[in-house]
Amino acid sequence: MSGSRSFKDLTVWQRSIELANEIYIMTRAFPQAETYALVSQLRRAAVSIPSNIAEGSKRGTHKDFVQFLRIAIGSAAEVETQLIIAKNVYPTVDSSNAFELLDEVQKMLAALISKLKT
Repeated sequence: MSGSRSFKDLTVWQRSIELANEIYIMTRAFPQAETYALVSQLRRAAVSIPSNIAEGSKRGTHKDFVQFLRIAIGSAAEVETQLIIAKNVYPTVDSSNAFELLDEVQKMLAALISKLKT
């Protein structure tokens, strides 16, 4: 990242924070039996996305930043997989907003990686 800009200025970081918040809200509707299973997995993977964007942005080089963005995109794929499972197992829990935010974050991460690699 350039100069004095903060990772908090990145739209992809902002949207990934929204996604993590949405995952926390959504998973409150899951049964207590899922607390240490799907709920925990989803929350950890969702939190990992903005965390890796932030960490990578502070590493100092484009190469390092791209590596952390790739980790973030991997975490996004985990979230996607877990959301699909959650939707199948708990069809009454509304996951549509989480899927929309996730799609947006995945596209933004891919675009930022492409931009930084050129």
